[in-house]
Amino acid sequence: MRLKDKVVLITASTRGIGLACVKACVKEGACVYMAARNMERAQEIADAFIRDGGNVKCVFNDATKPETFTTMVEETLTNAGGIDVLVNNFGTSNPGKDLDFANTDPGVFLDTVNLNLGSVFLASQAAAKPMAARGGGSIVNISSVGGLVPDISQVAYGTSKAAINYLTKLIAVHEARNGIRCNAVLPGMTATEAVEKHLTEEFRNLFLRHIPHGRMGLPEEIAAAVVYLASDEAAYTTGQILTVSGGFGLATPVYGDLADSHARR
Repeated sequence: MRLKDKVVLITASTRGIGLACVKACVKEGACVYMAARNMERAQEIADAFIRDGGNVKCVFNDATKPETFTTMVEETLTNAGGIDVLVNNFGTSNPGKDLDFANTDPGVFLDTVNLNLGSVFLASQAAAKPMAARGGGSIVNISSVGGLVPDISQVAYGTSKAAINYLTKLIAVHEARNGIRCNAVLPGMTATEAVEKHLTEEFRNLFLRHIPHGRMGLPEEIAAAVVYLASDEAAYTTGQILTVSGGFGLATPVYGDLADSHARR
């Protein structure tokens, strides 16, 4: 019960990593507020948790409507009296249009960066003041290993995630005196509906060759890192960029080819 009686607000929480974070936080005793655009779906999920004894509520958030980041925080404060943990899970990508530097439409680039980076800034800024008034709290940003090193495509997504990594450190420094910690979890390729829908099997297999553990991560494994950073166990941890990627990026760039050759010996 590492999050017992803590109020946790999670964006984009009805599927994938977000939903896994909801499950993990409920299991650890938190009162979870699911921020979502599809309120009908969110309420169905919340009702299922409630039937099993969980404390879950829903608040509206649409990342394309900046004002809803403020209203979701206000509604949570009205109902719960405070916020202890904010998990910024929202993120968007359009692999079919988010291409390399030369071929990505400027509008696609700006929209992606604005949505991904803006969602973290707006939600964190709205939650920071009530967190400080409560004596502190924890902000956990879901970034990506795609924000660590340049890729051959998804120029907008990678740029936005790199910016989130920097913003994470900035918030950690600026808000430390208010008792607020801010860290980022960087998933590698994770077995979610979005990965299944947007990435071809050929690309997934190519990517997996460069993961020493040889498999995709599970949403639950990302959520486990979030729970740690949200809990008091991480009370002295802030500004950290934590990769949960099965070792992706640790080895030589030709790891996939060399690993195949070594395995045949």
